Amino acid sequence: MAMKIDLSSIIEQMQTGEQDAALTALQSYNKEMNQCFTFSREEERDREEGKLQKHLGELVLGFLNRELQPSCLLACLETVRILSRDKNCLDPFINRSAMSTLARYAGIAVASTATPAHNKPEEGQVEGEGGEGEDVEDVSSELVKEASPPSENPDQEVIVEALKSICNILLHNETGQVVAADLQLIKGVAERLKQCHDPTWNHEVRFFDLRLTFLLTALRVDVRAQLAQELHGISLLGNQLDATLGLCWPDTLETARAGVEDVPPEDLPPLSRQQTERAMEILKILFNITFDTTRRKVDEEEAAEYRRLGAILRHCLMSHADGEERTEEFHSHTVNLLGNLPLPCLDVLLMPKVQQGSIEYMGVNMDAVNMLLEFMEKRLDRGHKLKETLLPSLNLLTESGRIHRETRKFLRSKVLPPLRDVKNRPEVGSSLRNKLVRLMTHIDTDVKDCAAEFLYVLCKESVSRFIKYTGYGNAAGLLAARGLLRGGRDSGIYSEDEDSETEEYREAKAHINPITGVVEEEQPNPMEGMTEEQKEYEAMKLVRMFDKLSRTNVIQPMQLGMDGKMRELTPEDMCKLTHNPLFQQEEPVNSDSENDA
Repeated sequence: MAMKIDLSSIIEQMQTGEQDAALTALQSYNKEMNQCFTFSREEERDREEGKLQKHLGELVLGFLNRELQPSCLLACLETVRILSRDKNCLDPFINRSAMSTLARYAGIAVASTATPAHNKPEEGQVEGEGGEGEDVEDVSSELVKEASPPSENPDQEVIVEALKSICNILLHNETGQVVAADLQLIKGVAERLKQCHDPTWNHEVRFFDLRLTFLLTALRVDVRAQLAQELHGISLLGNQLDATLGLCWPDTLETARAGVEDVPPEDLPPLSRQQTERAMEILKILFNITFDTTRRKVDEEEAAEYRRLGAILRHCLMSHADGEERTEEFHSHTVNLLGNLPLPCLDVLLMPKVQQGSIEYMGVNMDAVNMLLEFMEKRLDRGHKLKETLLPSLNLLTESGRIHRETRKFLRSKVLPPLRDVKNRPEVGSSLRNKLVRLMTHIDTDVKDCAAEFLYVLCKESVSRFIKYTGYGNAAGLLAARGLLRGGRDSGIYSEDEDSETEEYREAKAHINPITGVVEEEQPNPMEGMTEEQKEYEAMKLVRMFDKLSRTNVIQPMQLGMDGKMRELTPEDMCKLTHNPLFQQEEPVNSDSENDA
């Protein structure tokens, strides 16, 4: 966006050093540029404007290091916020002195003996991505009283403007990220996050505290680790989420909204827009600092923190925001974070007592699991960016079903009810089973593997049952990857289930084509009427065709090995087949009973 204002005259006014002149000039600039969010530097004139912007930034910072009238101070910070939107004009703001000044006005400055950070900044955990955390040196630092504004009567407009400026700098500039980490801004903001029940702070201060924390943890691996470990981020942010949602705890690991404890979750009023905005920022920060927890063991104290967090997340899952779109976004962040929790801690989803209106299964409250299932199906029906939108919920349901018997049985009753339709292929139809089987041949490997894994777990990792519900053709990918093409089952430990065969299935079982999973009309035998010599001739002809394609590397013939996995067909194997077309592996295919535990 081209600038319509005369920067030179504004700079002249600023150079006088007079606050009144500066205030008039900056207010004019701020009014004109308040809605400017895009900048161009392609033309010579624009590059000159960029130089003037940098000069203006330097002059404004000079003013910020003086004692200023409140109106002039606010105007200066508004100007910094506007200038910091342009990633090409950040030079005045990314040095240690400028960042310290902004941190002081934001109320998050700390006096630190920290040496410059040596950890290289990395792109961090924005939703759905992973990375490896690093240990951070223990830096001794001491919180100091904020020089400006005074903490006993903070000017919250000033704090918000300074926080917005720092967020802009972090978003656009790597050097600014390094300086922010070096200045230990995370400690300053964490100190204010502890005041989650203090009525002093308005929504904007709380929200931009959280936004700054999110950016620091997303962009800096060292800050992420520091918040999680040194600053006890799980507990800190769990308390923040608790306060934001206005929760009370009527029982151990059971939440309710304060003041309306007896109202069923579905009848609660929606969360306010401000509550939802802050809650989603908290969920994103928690995602950043917990993404590695499923890959490591947690001790007893950590497990208690995660279980408490899990109870709060269950409340999030059962809550609604203002509007369907905002509710889905809120639930999406909740599901992403639930996927990071240690698997044994997910039992908190099943802990609330069964109440009137609850979904009960085997004496357990399945409201949260049913909500996850509905959320997953809604994402599946939408069909947009399945890897990003569907997999978090599908993975969460898979692992929950694997570790919790009641969850698996409930999910199986919903997804794989007793089989009655044996005339339509498993992938044909509108049931959830049909939709998931269709995903098993999806072009995206992650999507098809995840869908197959979910159904495989619901079948208790029994190959015969898995083939029964999906057809051998759809199941082959997962079975080949696990070396189960010959049958059998994985080493998962599952309870005994009752026989799920329906009368319709039992009657048709002998006529079902295991490859397609349905009863098919009898096809004419292409070899009918041939003599044995003719059959052998056709078989040899087929083998020679395969041999020719293999020798020219058009195809790579494979065969099923003794270990149940596919392996390359060697020339020796081809020779055996050529001289004896009826040659086959001696290992018989194992059958797998429906009733195996």
